[in-house]
Amino acid sequence: QVQLVESGGGSVQAGGSLTLSCSASGITFSSLNCLAWFRRAPGKERERVATLYTRRHFKVYPDSVKGRFKITLDSAKATVYLWMNSLKPEDTAMYYCAADLGTECSKEDYNYWGQGTQVTVSS
Repeated sequence: QVQLVESGGGSVQAGGSLTLSCSASGITFSSLNCLAWFRRAPGKERERVATLYTRRHFKVYPDSVKGRFKITLDSAKATVYLWMNSLKPEDTAMYYCAADLGTECSKEDYNYWGQGTQVTVSS
């Protein structure tokens, strides 16, 4: 049984920083070809904010977070992180860790999802 568990969410002021963590059980990250962070705010569509192609060591970010967010993988600790800097109120959302066995990572139907962790950014 594969499970992903996020942690590190909380409330911060605009301009602050926050780091989210995602740990896996039932499978190792080395067995997963795609790792990603998604977010969804109330009334908005789900948005992918970071994608990591593990075998290609290739990362993709949308313009909305480029230069502010960074996805990293610590294989030894079996943990994937999302470093968030210069946070804005519009970054407020539920953040989800996701993983997929396939090689095509630019998709929405990932195999595994975490329960989510809330990030709230105040003005």
